[in-house]
Amino acid sequence: QVQLVESGGGLVQAGGSLRLSCAASGGIGSINAMGWYRQAPGKQREMVATSTSGGRIYYADSVKGRFTISRDNAKNTVYLQMNSLKPEDTAVYYCNTATGGGNYWGQGTQVTVSS
Repeated sequence: QVQLVESGGGLVQAGGSLRLSCAASGGIGSINAMGWYRQAPGKQREMVATSTSGGRIYYADSVKGRFTISRDNAKNTVYLQMNSLKPEDTAVYYCNTATGGGNYWGQGTQVTVSS
């Protein structure tokens, strides 16, 4: 059974940094992409950053220049370095992995940025 285990969320002041990690396990097979989404209260889930196995990286306009996504393919792990955090970055952040066998989500980790 595929599992995505996230870590690294928390409470930080505006301007601060956090690093999220997500490790995939459980016979995940061939990974096409790994990425991060977020959902703020009352809003739809949105893509934050995605890294494809072909080497392409995509960011939401709102995080460009502040967030960096990276992967350790040997460990099936994806990271999200978040710098210069803003109160509007407050949300539950979800790890996502797209594979040949399906699309999987982590349980979510709360990121709260205080002003």
